[in-house]
This record gives sequence, C-alpha cells and structure tokens, in this order.
Amino acid sequence: MQGISVVIPVYNEEENVTEGFLEVSGVLQRMGRPYEVIYVDDGSRDATVARLTQCAGRDPHFKLIQLRRNFGQTAAMSAGFDASRYDIVVALDGDLQNDPAEIPQMVAKLEEGYDLVAGWRKERRDKFLSRRLPSMIANRIISYATNVSLHDYGCTLKVMTGEIARGLRLYGEMHRFIPALANEMGARIVEVPVNHRERKYGKSKYGISRTIRVVLDLITVKFLLGYSKRPIHLFGVVGVVSSLLGGLILSVLTYQRLFMHTPMGNRPMLALGVMLVIIGLQFLVFGLLAEVLARTYYESQNKKTYVVRRVLSGLDADSGSQWNRKAAN
Repeated sequence: MQGISVVIPVYNEEENVTEGFLEVSGVLQRMGRPYEVIYVDDGSRDATVARLTQCAGRDPHFKLIQLRRNFGQTAAMSAGFDASRYDIVVALDGDLQNDPAEIPQMVAKLEEGYDLVAGWRKERRDKFLSRRLPSMIANRIISYATNVSLHDYGCTLKVMTGEIARGLRLYGEMHRFIPALANEMGARIVEVPVNHRERKYGKSKYGISRTIRVVLDLITVKFLLGYSKRPIHLFGVVGVVSSLLGGLILSVLTYQRLFMHTPMGNRPMLALGVMLVIIGLQFLVFGLLAEVLARTYYESQNKKTYVVRRVLSGLDADSGSQWNRKAAN
C-alpha cells in the first residue's frame, strides 16, 4: 500500500511526545501522501502514555502500541515495523533530536532506486567524550566488520522500503545494525547528512555502559552475516589449524623420542600438542553440529537462503506490451 509509516519508539519521553507528534504530522501532511504515525511505548513509567493517548484523539493517522514492560529500543522498533502498513517506513527517535523536516528529502532519495536511506548526523549536538568519540570509534569498527561503510550507524533516522523494514528480524540491541542486516538482504543503501538538534527535555538513555553490549552484538551480527549459512567454514578452519599444529608438534616429539632418545615425560610441548589436537577435533564437531542446526533453522521454517528482488516475466508479443514486473513475495 502506497504511503508513509513513521515508527517512533519512546521510553519516558513525556515532555517530548506531544511536540514531536505535532511536528511529524505537520511534515507528513505537507507531503500530501497517505501516512500513519506509529508510537511504540516501551514500558514508560511516566506520563508518556497519557500524553500519547491525548494525541490519539486528535488525528486518525495516529497509532499507539504499548508494550507490557521495557523490552528495549530494538524490540520496540521491531514492533513498530511489524505494525506498519505502507510501502515506505521511517524510523525516528522520540527525543526531538532527529529533525522530521529531513523526511521529505530522504524519501525523495529513496525513490531514486535505493532500498534504505540512512541519516548521518554530520553536525552532531552531543557531548564529545561521552557520546561522539565512542560513536566515531564504534562506527569505524562496525563499518570494517560488516563491510557496509557508514559514518553514523547510531542515527535512528532512517527511511526504507516496507519490504526491508518488515523483513528485518531484530534481537538484542541490533537496531543500530539495521543497514548491515539490510545489506545481507540485498538492499541498496545510501547515507545522507541530516540535521541533528540538542535535546530540549529529559535525559538521554544512552551512555558508555552500552559499549560492551554493542561489541557483543557486533560479534553476533558478524557471525550471522558471514557464517550463519556455513558455520563449518568458521569452526572448521579453526579446528583444522589447531589439529594440524598439534599434530606437527606431536610428530616432532615422536621423531625426537624414537631417533634422538629424548625423554618425553617432562616435556610441556607434549601436553600442548595433545591439547591442540583435542581442541581441533572439538571445533570440527562444533562446526558439524552448527551445520545441522542451521539446516534445521532454515528447513523447519521453509526459510530461503536467498532474497528475490523481483521477477520479470514476458507477456504475449501480440499484446504489444513490455515486461511485466511482478513483486516477489
């Protein structure tokens, strides 16, 4: 269905939601397209839900999803994506730092043929040491690990096709890895500079404490992107290298014992060689078990290991038509 769905996850943002809703609605009304604004309350304990309920009575385009408890921004965003119904989906923070006025130019960029347009807070209005510096380091690491080079993975403001948004499966705190996950689906991605504003009300929910969780999620994403369909290539390589190294050590020790009559009882290398062989065999077994689990995961859900962008079928030449484009399910 043609239109724009804006997904805004919020948690304890009572001072921001009313102003934010009016601002987003004003931008979407001026665009002149069908739209909906989906707020996902992630278990707020202040007056956020009450303020959002008041907004609901003002505009039929408004939708509120209230989660039973605080599940985290990733889960809230996933709930909003699943509830969206239009062919363009916009992800937006609820703290008023993302500027809704950027939505029209990002939608126009998307319609140039891209599947995801990511915002880049080029002039970021946050503290350098506690927010900007860790973010710069994280962006470099994530870009290198995922092979999707972006300046700002942490910017929530993104515009994507509904197919991409509703096809994402987000866990943990993987909302910041949406471009990398979309790239795995074959999405065409572009990054554009966007306006970033200082926080007017409330306190930020982010901090350096999230760094460890980001690193752990990055390891997960790296595995999912590179080896989820072929885990034996990861575990098997480690296993083979370990086994070969252990076997080489044991071969040298055996030669020394048989031909040089060197005592083996007090040789630490003997224990190291045996340990490396055993560890290598264990990694090989892990790889085989992971292969079985991967096949069970895909085959039990009839899940494909590929993603189709579209299917072209030729019509009857007598009808004088061209290619008929059928969207792939």
